Amino acid sequence: EPLARAERNFTRATDALPGLRETRRVNRIVKESEGRDPGAILQAAVAESRALMSESSGFMTNPAPVAVAKSTALAKRADRLAETWVAVRDAVTKAVTNEEQAASLTDRIAQAERTSLQAVEELEDMQDTAYSSIAAAECDFTDFFKLTALPPTAMGEDLIAQSNAWLDVEKVNERSWQRDALDFTRGFRARFPAWARAYEQQAQADTNKPPFTAEAQAKISELATRLEKMQLDCCETPDPTVQEDAIGVILEILDLLPKDGGQQNQQNQQDQQKQQDQQNKQDQQDKQGQQDKQDQRQDGQNQDQPGDDGQKPDDRQPDEKPGDEEKENPDDREIEAVLKRAQERSDEHEAEKKARMKKMPLPPNERDW
Repeated sequence: EPLARAERNFTRATDALPGLRETRRVNRIVKESEGRDPGAILQAAVAESRALMSESSGFMTNPAPVAVAKSTALAKRADRLAETWVAVRDAVTKAVTNEEQAASLTDRIAQAERTSLQAVEELEDMQDTAYSSIAAAECDFTDFFKLTALPPTAMGEDLIAQSNAWLDVEKVNERSWQRDALDFTRGFRARFPAWARAYEQQAQADTNKPPFTAEAQAKISELATRLEKMQLDCCETPDPTVQEDAIGVILEILDLLPKDGGQQNQQNQQDQQKQQDQQNKQDQQDKQGQQDKQDQRQDGQNQDQPGDDGQKPDDRQPDEKPGDEEKENPDDREIEAVLKRAQERSDEHEAEKKARMKKMPLPPNERDW
């Protein structure tokens, strides 16, 4: 009887462990994502899911030990990716005021989470269906990203999709770039009025934010309406001329959208840092050029000095001139001519480098430490 009671108590205690672990997991994810924009979280998830699609398409072709290692690594990344749904579930459902729509979104997110977790299991088991599950998860992340992206982000993604449609770039997950561009435009139009009002309120409280006039908002709304019509026509009948015009409309909208003060300050800091890096590199090149010239002059002086052949050094003072009886050696003249030509080539090379540096600044990801 004591043994049976102990077994029952042990079973009651262990039965609650999975629920406790899940609660702890959810609390951790919610805490880590607190204060973050759901659209930005989903945007990162889209990029990661596409990377997983690319990497999981051929890992089974590797030797067994390598395939197992790759499968385990991909499964861990897919598991972290599945946590995205926990992070955005509450934010996405709260953004909808209609209870029926909120319930529908909750069901869709639950199904998307199951798809993502299924991809994790299939990667762990090295199943051939893992790629299809990851591809399905990528579609889910992309769809919800379109629903949550703020207007500036949506229009930036719109520009990428429309440009890819115009250039006929290879599709991602068999989706049409033109259709993606249309979806981002529609999402932009749906969220722009509320976003613009919220921005105006923030601009009144924060003087660092640039103003967003009613005229600019009206112009953007007009352009977005025209853009949707153009993209809808291109979805039915692709026209490169219209697609190029649509890119111009998107650029005009992006130009009219207010530039956040914090982003502008960050850009200015990046520009200043880039200019400082260029100046440091230029100073180092100038210093190196001066050192090279000094070394060349030193080499020339060393060549003019006598070697160990027993000849005496010329003990004349620098101001003294050689007499008529001393004739200049033709070999010395030839050496001086060679050194002069070498110096001229070095100077020309340095001038060309300086000119290139002025015309082509360093890219932001390149630093000269």
